[in-house]
Amino acid sequence: MTYTDRYIIETYSGLFEGLSHMSKIELIESLSKSLKTEKTKKDTRFYKSFGAFSSEKSTEEIIADIKSSRRFRNRELKF
Repeated sequence: MTYTDRYIIETYSGLFEGLSHMSKIELIESLSKSLKTEKTKKDTRFYKSFGAFSSEKSTEEIIADIKSSRRFRNRELKF
Protein backbone atom coordinates (compact mmCIF):
# COMPACT_ATOMS: atom_id res chain seq x y z
CA MET A 1 0.00 0.00 0.00
CA THR A 2 1.36 3.40 -0.93
CA TYR A 3 1.69 6.28 1.47
CA THR A 4 -1.04 8.15 -0.40
CA ASP A 5 -3.44 5.21 -0.15
CA ARG A 6 -2.76 4.87 3.56
CA TYR A 7 -3.34 8.61 4.09
CA ILE A 8 -6.64 8.50 2.21
CA ILE A 9 -7.82 5.52 4.26
CA GLU A 10 -6.87 7.20 7.54
CA THR A 11 -8.63 10.41 6.50
CA TYR A 12 -11.83 8.62 5.56
CA SER A 13 -11.78 6.47 8.69
CA GLY A 14 -11.63 9.68 10.73
CA LEU A 15 -14.77 10.89 8.95
CA PHE A 16 -16.57 7.61 9.61
CA GLU A 17 -16.04 7.75 13.39
CA GLY A 18 -19.03 10.05 13.75
CA LEU A 19 -21.40 7.73 11.92
CA SER A 20 -23.90 5.49 13.67
CA HIS A 21 -23.42 1.72 13.69
CA MET A 22 -26.16 1.27 11.10
CA SER A 23 -24.61 3.86 8.81
CA LYS A 24 -21.26 2.09 9.08
CA ILE A 25 -22.88 -1.23 8.20
CA GLU A 26 -24.55 0.36 5.17
CA LEU A 27 -21.19 1.80 4.14
CA ILE A 28 -19.51 -1.60 4.46
CA GLU A 29 -22.24 -3.19 2.34
CA SER A 30 -21.87 -0.51 -0.30
CA LEU A 31 -18.10 -0.94 -0.42
CA SER A 32 -18.50 -4.72 -0.63
CA LYS A 33 -20.89 -4.38 -3.56
CA SER A 34 -18.49 -2.05 -5.34
CA LEU A 35 -15.74 -4.66 -5.01
CA LYS A 36 -17.96 -7.32 -6.56
CA THR A 37 -18.83 -5.17 -9.58
CA GLU A 38 -16.64 -6.15 -12.47
CA LYS A 39 -14.62 -3.51 -14.27
CA THR A 40 -15.94 -4.66 -17.63
CA LYS A 41 -19.49 -4.06 -16.43
CA LYS A 42 -18.56 -0.47 -15.52
CA ASP A 43 -16.88 0.02 -18.90
CA THR A 44 -19.91 -1.37 -20.69
CA ARG A 45 -22.23 1.09 -18.95
CA PHE A 46 -19.87 3.93 -19.85
CA TYR A 47 -19.65 3.03 -23.52
CA LYS A 48 -23.40 2.44 -23.80
CA SER A 49 -23.90 6.12 -23.07
CA PHE A 50 -22.29 7.01 -26.40
CA GLY A 51 -24.48 7.53 -29.44
CA ALA A 52 -27.44 8.79 -27.46
CA PHE A 53 -28.01 11.49 -30.11
CA SER A 54 -29.51 9.99 -33.22
CA SER A 55 -30.62 11.71 -36.36
CA GLU A 56 -31.48 10.83 -39.92
CA LYS A 57 -29.45 13.81 -41.15
CA SER A 58 -25.89 13.46 -42.35
CA THR A 59 -23.01 14.99 -40.43
CA GLU A 60 -22.69 17.77 -43.00
CA GLU A 61 -26.40 18.63 -42.69
CA ILE A 62 -26.21 18.82 -38.91
CA ILE A 63 -23.14 21.07 -39.10
CA ALA A 64 -24.89 23.31 -41.64
CA ASP A 65 -27.97 23.54 -39.38
CA ILE A 66 -25.86 24.53 -36.39
CA LYS A 67 -23.95 27.15 -38.35
CA SER A 68 -27.10 28.61 -39.91
CA SER A 69 -28.79 28.94 -36.52
CA ARG A 70 -26.01 31.13 -35.13
CA ARG A 71 -26.94 34.74 -34.54
CA PHE A 72 -24.37 37.50 -34.13
CA ARG A 73 -24.91 41.03 -32.91
CA ASN A 74 -22.73 43.90 -33.99
CA ARG A 75 -22.72 46.86 -31.67
CA GLU A 76 -20.37 49.68 -30.99
CA LEU A 77 -18.49 49.85 -27.77
CA LYS A 78 -17.98 53.32 -26.37
CA PHE A 79 -15.02 53.90 -24.13
